[in-house]
Amino acid sequence: MRIGVPKEIKVHEYRVGLTPNGAAELISAGHEVFVQSTAGDGVGFYDADYERVGATILPDADEVFEKGELIVKVKEPQPVEYPRLKEHHTLFTYLHLAPDPRQTQGLMESGCTAIAYETVEDREGRLPLLRPMSEVAGRMSVQVAAAALQKSNGGRGMLLGGVPGVGPAKVMILGGGVSGSHAAEMAVGMRADVTVFDRSISKMAELDSLFRGTISTRFSTKAALDDAVKEADVVIGAVLVPGAAAPKLVTHDMVKTMKEGSVLVDIAIDQGGCFETSRATTHDDPTYIVDGVVHYCVANMPGAVARTSTLALTNATLPFMRALADKGTRKALNDDPLLAHGLNVDAGKVAYKPVADDLGLDYVKPSWLTSI
Repeated sequence: MRIGVPKEIKVHEYRVGLTPNGAAELISAGHEVFVQSTAGDGVGFYDADYERVGATILPDADEVFEKGELIVKVKEPQPVEYPRLKEHHTLFTYLHLAPDPRQTQGLMESGCTAIAYETVEDREGRLPLLRPMSEVAGRMSVQVAAAALQKSNGGRGMLLGGVPGVGPAKVMILGGGVSGSHAAEMAVGMRADVTVFDRSISKMAELDSLFRGTISTRFSTKAALDDAVKEADVVIGAVLVPGAAAPKLVTHDMVKTMKEGSVLVDIAIDQGGCFETSRATTHDDPTYIVDGVVHYCVANMPGAVARTSTLALTNATLPFMRALADKGTRKALNDDPLLAHGLNVDAGKVAYKPVADDLGLDYVKPSWLTSI
């Protein structure tokens, strides 16, 4: 199969969809890899590194899409990329379609088959291709919150961990999944006062055992959240409904009750955000203030640590790329129902029910898909 790796064009997105080592494995299996020139420069993988393992460097994105059958990316295609996608293409990347009707329409009009990293499942129902970026975003959320708390950045002027005689910041984490637990780990390491809110008793028990009393856990109800946000210095939104829009757990009215200079970090912004006052920002201009509260809502947080993120992502995605390339898209999806959960758009129709439901579109299961 011919695999195309275009350069990412989202603002301050330096990641690349395939490392040279990943390209080498695909090439050794008999596939062709076409990489857009300078696609990996931002993470220290240069054209010569790809050429050394047998990949072909092409000068622009148009040629990569023209040559490729399997298009491998990191972030969702941007509007300029929609016309480059054709019926014969399989697109394999993060999509996050539920809050993005424009992208969904663009993919439908292209006729391509679009497989979303974030909805591929494993045997336990977990999300193995979302996990590495969730880990990165969870850890980063505490770093950016600590910076946003600084007075020069609009915050309260607090040190996250305090100092002897001065108490630490109160960090409230919504969701105890992958992102939330990694955020808690970092916040505890920085000596913050950490409380994780979740609705799963088993998850809270797991966190309590893991952190050995260094964090608090609370069952998430509206009343509990109403009370807690008033006292919080940092609120990190880490909730996830696979493939669907994130629930709005913190309303605008709740934000109005928060302390001036407190910080909201919305890890769920790719899925529309879990704060009512959230709107997607970029690394160019990552924060804004609503009612005195600093909001950090960068939609590609892991792009700021692009090398770590690229290596972690390829480690996770490469086995699935290999299956798609070795077998062809339809056979790969029918042989592996867990990979088939990643199918979001096919032949102009939405093929993932949570996306269809959130966008008010018809859900159409492809007639050729028998594995799920």
